[in-house]
Amino acid sequence: MSIWVLRGLRDGIVTTRWPRRSDEYADSWRGPVTVSSEAATSDAVVADGGELEWLCPTGAIEVINGLRIDQGRCVLCGRCVAARPDLFTWSQGATGPAAAAVARQALIVPAEPETDEAVASARAALAARTAALRRSVHVRHVDAGSDGSEEWEIQALLGPVYDVHRLGVFFTASPRHADVLLVTGAGTVGMTGPLRTTYDGMPDPKVVIAVGADAVSGGLLSDRLSGVAGSVPVDVWVPGSPPSPFAILNALLIATGRLVPGARR
Repeated sequence: MSIWVLRGLRDGIVTTRWPRRSDEYADSWRGPVTVSSEAATSDAVVADGGELEWLCPTGAIEVINGLRIDQGRCVLCGRCVAARPDLFTWSQGATGPAAAAVARQALIVPAEPETDEAVASARAALAARTAALRRSVHVRHVDAGSDGSEEWEIQALLGPVYDVHRLGVFFTASPRHADVLLVTGAGTVGMTGPLRTTYDGMPDPKVVIAVGADAVSGGLLSDRLSGVAGSVPVDVWVPGSPPSPFAILNALLIATGRLVPGARR
């Protein structure tokens, strides 16, 4: 017992002050790949489109009239950045624009012209539906075929560094008590029924968060599975493989109306 007391006195408060204050670790976190240069729209890039698309094992790179990255498919392997650093770079920040989105299309960068309007509409609808979810929310987590990496990050939220309880967020084993459904995994056939049963058992209003590239798009299994959106209606999309605890915490606050996507606080 005395060892823990001495350690507490030595380390002091280790809990992050985010979102009330910025956090250096969250700001420096490496996010999904993004397009790094205006050359992405050049004729040379379009001509090399087939070669560029083959760089990505999940098909996140698309070249038609220009170069685009689907961050919802990005598994952070870094092959494209290593091969073409003139075109691709890592996004930065676990709580920035790349950390979560309220529309699936918003994870495709550079954004298409109609994306802003769709995102604004989705954001307004989510805010209206979750107006009652503020000070205390309960989360039900379902693994729909995950490789386990996202579960480690979710577990970290319960430790002293992130301490999700300080924000009034609690995990529950019963869907009857849950306001938020946190889903990981690629959405395997065997989990389609249990996932839908969990969703149907939750009271309204309820929010669904797809956590990680597997849940968003199927990840490395995207040729056979497409994520969890076919089983439950997803409200917030969190890219990454896995996303950081900050990104998941950011998504929870967005889902409950406490943060605007991309906002600092």
